[in-house]
Amino acid sequence: MSQPDAGLAEPRRALTLVVGLDGTLVHTDTHYEALLVLLKRAPWLVLLVPLWLLKGRAHLKAEISRRVELDAAYLPYNAELLAYLRAEGARGRRLVLATSADQRIANAVAEHLALFSEVHASDGRTHLSGARKLARLKECLGTSFAYAGNRGEDLLVWKDAHEALLVGAARGVQRRCAALGRPVRTFDGPRAGWQAWLKALRMHQWAKNLLVFVPLLAAHRGLELGLVGRAFLGFIAFCFCASSVYLLNDLLDLPSDRRHPTKRLRPFASGTLPLEAGLVLAPLLAGAGAALTLLLPPAFGAALGAYYAITLAYSFHLKQVAVLDVLVLAGLYTVRILAGALAVGVPTSSWLLSFAMFLFLSLALVKRVSEVRRLRLASQDVVHGRGYGGGDYEVLVSLGTAAGYVAAVVLSLYINSDTVSRLYVHPERLWLLCPVLLYWVSRIWLLAHRGKVDEDPLVFAMRDPVSFGMGVLAASILYSAA
Repeated sequence: MSQPDAGLAEPRRALTLVVGLDGTLVHTDTHYEALLVLLKRAPWLVLLVPLWLLKGRAHLKAEISRRVELDAAYLPYNAELLAYLRAEGARGRRLVLATSADQRIANAVAEHLALFSEVHASDGRTHLSGARKLARLKECLGTSFAYAGNRGEDLLVWKDAHEALLVGAARGVQRRCAALGRPVRTFDGPRAGWQAWLKALRMHQWAKNLLVFVPLLAAHRGLELGLVGRAFLGFIAFCFCASSVYLLNDLLDLPSDRRHPTKRLRPFASGTLPLEAGLVLAPLLAGAGAALTLLLPPAFGAALGAYYAITLAYSFHLKQVAVLDVLVLAGLYTVRILAGALAVGVPTSSWLLSFAMFLFLSLALVKRVSEVRRLRLASQDVVHGRGYGGGDYEVLVSLGTAAGYVAAVVLSLYINSDTVSRLYVHPERLWLLCPVLLYWVSRIWLLAHRGKVDEDPLVFAMRDPVSFGMGVLAASILYSAA
């Protein structure tokens, strides 16, 4: 926090301090927060949003907040500003919350913080922002007040305030506010750098989409450049759509993520990135992925569309259904392989699909076991937003290890099939893959039990030297057998 100007003398502490909410007291916009909760809870009601908006923004916010409730305890507050407000309140300074958010949301925040003597907010008829907010403050407080805000529309209020507190304001807003000649105090806000966007898009997760190349390699046609090019287009299309879904998933999962020890640090949950930017970028990425399907067979487009629809269903509801959620995750991995086959026109092997289903089911269960284990260590009973509790740990471990070992059985049956003799010169060497797979599956489950596996096992495997070594060994066995 910057030091106050010399003009900020002690008597100014007697000024009533008026504080904005969205983007100021909290690193988010509560209107979009409420809209996203409504979208997840009752998506059909979103169709009414244009009709509500016809009656004004205040009416729109009132209709949404009447149907959803935000948990004020888990909103991403500006810690620096909040500490300052607590200190000022302890000195006896009068604090007032004035916001364009709906009255219900503002009241919930005020009740949680127990700092404000008054709350002024939009009431369904009047949208309390800009000139309307200034008029309300003058009516209730006169002209002796300080104001904390962050947006260009707050300049109207700062013009009549005796002191300006800028919270994470853009440089242009800071310059215009300084030109008003008011004493200024600044507070830092979240900085949305490119690292935050890379994290939100989950670009490290794009490695999963390399599964679209598996059918091409399994058919021993990886040197045909035309097919490789088509597979690459499919890979990029999946990356765009996957990032689109990751954005939507994070936007819809804000309440759950903020209760999680690590997910609360995600860019949207922490308030580092603006929610409205995610709402715009998600459909743009989906559109880009859909455009690429025009260069590939229609069947690939259908598979990508199914992947996107199922993933959306997972984000809205299926992730909350125990067991079904991990089956869906395993199926989404398998869909990537199927889509890869459709992109290059290579027949899909039933052996490959069945092996993938059991292996990815095992890995999906590793992810859930990691969450439940952390839950047990925190002495909590339920994983918020999931269908599991702390008592499910042993069952999930049993199901996951069983699925991994079934994948090894499928692999052994494939090696003993007639298909192998037609594709490999030395098919007997493929038996070496079985102990490699059994070792890797057993080890990852042992590490998961010890709490040493990240929630996403594939990300863990990409960073794990032993897993990398097992992958190189498996590739060497396949090469020698071919």
